[in-house]
Amino acid sequence: MGCRVFGVDVSADAVRSARDRAARRGHVVCAWVADLMRYPLPRERFELVIVTRYLQRDLFPSLRESLVPGGAILYETFTEAQRALGSGPRSPDHLLAAGELRAFFHDFDVVSYEEVSGPEALARIVARRPITTIAGTQRALSPQRIR
Repeated sequence: MGCRVFGVDVSADAVRSARDRAARRGHVVCAWVADLMRYPLPRERFELVIVTRYLQRDLFPSLRESLVPGGAILYETFTEAQRALGSGPRSPDHLLAAGELRAFFHDFDVVSYEEVSGPEALARIVARRPITTIAGTQRALSPQRIR
């Protein structure tokens, strides 16, 4: 879609696999093997951050700050309701409480939010970091294509 992609994971195998799959499809992915607690994301660098099926609560401040004003986050991961379904993560460290994902982005402009419970229990959010005007007030962005 014409976007520059920057991928990060602590696993060298996962990064190599993603980079190689993208290359086979003719795409370029800048790949970084890193522990984001030791090497945090740069501030105000990304227009879009995507996190799927991963939860490390102490990364939320860095994820939020890595977005440029007006940038968006798309986040999806398991909720506590997943335990009742008998598969997937079981530890509370890896499961969101009801409404918890939305609370992490309470001051963002929420484009979409849902929690579903079948066949997997997931919370999903698409939210934009507000743009602060010179007067210090926030204004919401209208939906548009993110480049």
